[in-house]
Amino acid sequence: MYLLETIHIGSDHNHIDCRFPVQTVIRPQNNAYHDYRGYAGRIAGGIFKPGDEVLVLPSGFSTKIKSINNFEEELQEAYAPMSVTIQLEDELDISRGDMIVREHNQPHMEQDIELMICWMNQKKIVQNGKYIVRHITNEVKCIVKEINYKVNINTLHRIEEDKDIGMNDIARIRIRTTKRLLYDRYTRNRITGSLVLIDEGTNETVAAGMIL
Repeated sequence: MYLLETIHIGSDHNHIDCRFPVQTVIRPQNNAYHDYRGYAGRIAGGIFKPGDEVLVLPSGFSTKIKSINNFEEELQEAYAPMSVTIQLEDELDISRGDMIVREHNQPHMEQDIELMICWMNQKKIVQNGKYIVRHITNEVKCIVKEINYKVNINTLHRIEEDKDIGMNDIARIRIRTTKRLLYDRYTRNRITGSLVLIDEGTNETVAAGMIL
């Protein structure tokens, strides 16, 4: 308990790589804000300022930040883990699950993803089984393509001959998603680098994963 309470956390949030996953699009559509279009969400990394040139993924359109607001005021800068609304200078087709980043600092965008998972369900993992992935503001389906190995939790050694993954087991797997995810390695950004797997039939969370 002493170690857990006093351990130093050197990089709780990544303030280098700009990552803004869009959670919802705000369109008041009233007389006072008839042209207002804001993108709300929680900053997952980096620092954003009005006037910054940004890139919207996965579309690849470039634009500039017009303004940044929280509930009370307009901000001159915003950073992780603040929840804000960003207005852009151009009207672009942006929806939940898209990400606002910097042009020369982009996340990985892949369908085949390597994970370290902790399995949290009585029902064991199924090779070629189908699951739902929840990653930041995105939800997609996936299939477990490969179970690489299980980890011995006492020695941390790989057990490559044992691929029977059950409750509380830690394993390395590879999944393929139905569409590309925008992610960073977990060691670089724990928000964009983590996800959960959900059973399609029961809607239970079956695993927590760290992207490698």
